[in-house]
Amino acid sequence: MPRLEASAKATGVARYTADLAFPNMLHGAVLMSTSAHARIKSYDVSAARALPGVRAVMTGADIPRKRFGLMIADETALAIDKVRYIGEPVAAVAAIDRETALAAAELIQVEYEDLPGVFTPDEAMMPDAAIVHETFAAYPKNFDCIADGNAISIAQVLSGDPDEAWAEADVVVEGVYETQAQYHAYMEPVAAVADVDGLGRVTVWSSTQSVFRTQICIAEALDLPRAKVRSISPYVGGGFGGKSEPGVQIIAALLARETGRAVKVVLSRQEDMMMMRSRHPARIHLKTGARRDGTILVRTGSVVMDGGAYADDSPAAMHMVLHFLRGPYRVPHLRFDGRVLYTNKLRAAAFRGVGNAQATFACESQIDELARKLSLDPIDLRLRNVLQQGDSWLGKHPIGSASIGECLQRVRSESNWDARRAALAEAPTSKSGKRRGLGVSSVVYTCAYLSTSAIVRLLDDGTVTIATGAVDIGQGSDTAIAQMCAAALRLPVDSVNIVQADTDATPFNSGTNASRITYMLGQVIAQATDDIVSQLFPHAAELLECSVEDVELVPGGRVAIKGVKERFVSFADCSRRAHFKAGGPIIGRGSYVFRVEEPDTELTINKGMMSLAAIGTYVFGAQVVETEVDEVTGKVEVVEAWSAHDVGRAVNRQAVEGQIEGGLVQGIGFALMEELVWSDGQLTNPSFMDYKIPCSLDAPENIHAIVIENPEPTHPFGVKGIGEPPVIGIAPAVGNAVEHAVNVRVRQLPITSERVLRCLLDRGS
Repeated sequence: MPRLEASAKATGVARYTADLAFPNMLHGAVLMSTSAHARIKSYDVSAARALPGVRAVMTGADIPRKRFGLMIADETALAIDKVRYIGEPVAAVAAIDRETALAAAELIQVEYEDLPGVFTPDEAMMPDAAIVHETFAAYPKNFDCIADGNAISIAQVLSGDPDEAWAEADVVVEGVYETQAQYHAYMEPVAAVADVDGLGRVTVWSSTQSVFRTQICIAEALDLPRAKVRSISPYVGGGFGGKSEPGVQIIAALLARETGRAVKVVLSRQEDMMMMRSRHPARIHLKTGARRDGTILVRTGSVVMDGGAYADDSPAAMHMVLHFLRGPYRVPHLRFDGRVLYTNKLRAAAFRGVGNAQATFACESQIDELARKLSLDPIDLRLRNVLQQGDSWLGKHPIGSASIGECLQRVRSESNWDARRAALAEAPTSKSGKRRGLGVSSVVYTCAYLSTSAIVRLLDDGTVTIATGAVDIGQGSDTAIAQMCAAALRLPVDSVNIVQADTDATPFNSGTNASRITYMLGQVIAQATDDIVSQLFPHAAELLECSVEDVELVPGGRVAIKGVKERFVSFADCSRRAHFKAGGPIIGRGSYVFRVEEPDTELTINKGMMSLAAIGTYVFGAQVVETEVDEVTGKVEVVEAWSAHDVGRAVNRQAVEGQIEGGLVQGIGFALMEELVWSDGQLTNPSFMDYKIPCSLDAPENIHAIVIENPEPTHPFGVKGIGEPPVIGIAPAVGNAVEHAVNVRVRQLPITSERVLRCLLDRGS
């Protein structure tokens, strides 16, 4: 079925944050730092304040010295005492219009005392490196943080005895794999509108992935109780992880408090690219040992990641690399060490497939290298080692349905892998100097994380309203939630209304991230609808003059006597009785926190890691791409792709296929073209003129979305998540296809024409 919001978006009536307007509303602008690392010696805001139309000018000297952050509280809304990256908010202005606000921001003079900068993890790890956060030890942290120098987090995962296992390996492959900073490239730049009422209560409308994280961070930064902050999400034009934490909401709230008027702050694309977030760049040294028959015995690795100037969710991203670096395979002996560091660059943050995209590029590239060394087919090698039903993840983490083997078999058959790969290997180079290759990658991810809740109300006309706190950021979750509720109550979907995420009106949901919404919300929708039915049936039984045990739901919002469907009462009949005669309104509630046991320390030792007990329900996929490589220029083009994913049950098949197709194209961007580039801390390509994202011409003409349905046993509707897995395996699949085509291995993303050509020239020499 079409998405519930499709018409509103297609016709332009959907209202995003930038569309909101209030009486006497002011407009905000932000002055960004021009220095990568410097102490702030002084401000001169006199010219800005004197500009006609300006109503407020604020700097770090004017705001509470309160820090906030997801895992480490190291940020302030405006820089206080020191700046740590070019683009960091230093001052903010509210004026009668955006043009005046921007002009006033340019008039603010900031005197800096420049400090030495650290612009790469290697520089950050030098013994004499400048320290980005001198007071790091005093920052509040919510996990067992191990750190030193510029390290944000240092961690290790150990299972088995890898040191001893190397002696049993007949074949060893080893390599270093690098991934780049990628911009989230959501359609809607960051925006917020804030207002303050006569009691000092702050309300913020914003483009966010979590109204509750936004509420928490505003409350912490403004030193307010949570109850004094209301966070609302209008329509959101994409996020991909980049809007999980605050953007300009706190700045808007500060300006609103200062002026006593509503203030809107909307970033330009350039401002968003310089000020907000990126995917974590990573360097992974990986080593894998196997028997001659292809059985993997041992894998070790070390991970270094660039976290940028503030922690955000850098510890979680690095921990996810360690968690997924073994891949969806049986690896009895492993050790992975990780370190994520502060640098004087844009902060890095969650990005679709957080941590896992980096891990999978290294893991799946090396699996192909191992297959090549063993003269085995890449899919055969994977099938020999994949997790099986009954296996567990690290530390006995349960796996509900280990379907990775089925996913690999499906892409093998759908792509005609064996015949196509053999034919491509034997085909001569075309007259235009191009060769084609076929590459594969396995995918594993999770879709259960933290907690959520729902309230379902049966209205007196028999329709239903759902309040969940989940933000639909464009992935179609509102439609899936409505469909699950409608299915549980046997109602038509158009009888179900979804309440806009609002901390005053909707119950807690941790956020729209980690591919968790369909799985987690399905849990609480099932609870809440069961609660509705338990209250509904006694009213129906009274009206039908029978026992509660003798009634059942029938389609169309009705309750009938079992076996006698013509004897029924409507939901409206029962609800009106509850509203006005007996019992009170029928309201169903659901509340769920995902929790498994902490890893068994007899099997797996985690040092410096966040708790993994709140993460689980594993999802699997496999992806095959055919690439064409120009041996003259090095240009790589993806000409066809197959992407198979076990989604448990597809609540909305059209939406699932859309996620697979969109994720695959975003993965092509990560694989071939997207990269944020800095020079001495200055972002050199902060616009879509200079930052290339894939367009229709870069997408393969044929994308084969293969939906596999093995109902998840831990879920009442049998569903799993699909938001992130489609992006995760594309980069290694492309790299593997390039090697198959032209016999060169590119271990650094993006796989640009220059890098391929350099490898081809090196091969020739």
